[in-house]
Amino acid sequence: MSAVKSGGQGKVARPLSPHLQVYAMTVSMMMSILHRITGASLYVGAPLLAAWLIAAAMGPDAYGMVTGLLGTTLGQIVLVGFTWALVHHALGGIRHFIWDFGIGYDLETVDLMAWSTIVVSVLVTAGIWALILFGFGAP
Repeated sequence: MSAVKSGGQGKVARPLSPHLQVYAMTVSMMMSILHRITGASLYVGAPLLAAWLIAAAMGPDAYGMVTGLLGTTLGQIVLVGFTWALVHHALGGIRHFIWDFGIGYDLETVDLMAWSTIVVSVLVTAGIWALILFGFGAP
């Protein structure tokens, strides 16, 4: 194969790659970014779950200390965020699993699945926390 020369300067003429400034943010691009962010946040948040389990095994004093920290406003925000990240990442994995079968590659279905993942992850997270706060026989 011969390279195409440009303007006699000896440089190879190559197509210019589009910049990020050229692309318009699409829902599928946003979902790809969110999937990576939720995966990283689960990696960072996993020690919280481990600390809670270890504290439960260590006894009532350690368990009380950890649940006291997680019971603060900041702790509750972190737990709700961790729950949403877990649900969202799992739903994103299911979306990718469906694609592994070659289903849903048309743009309309890709967008529908992306928006559905966002909406369902928020609803499932809200449902989980409604059960935690108001369910399970709480007075």
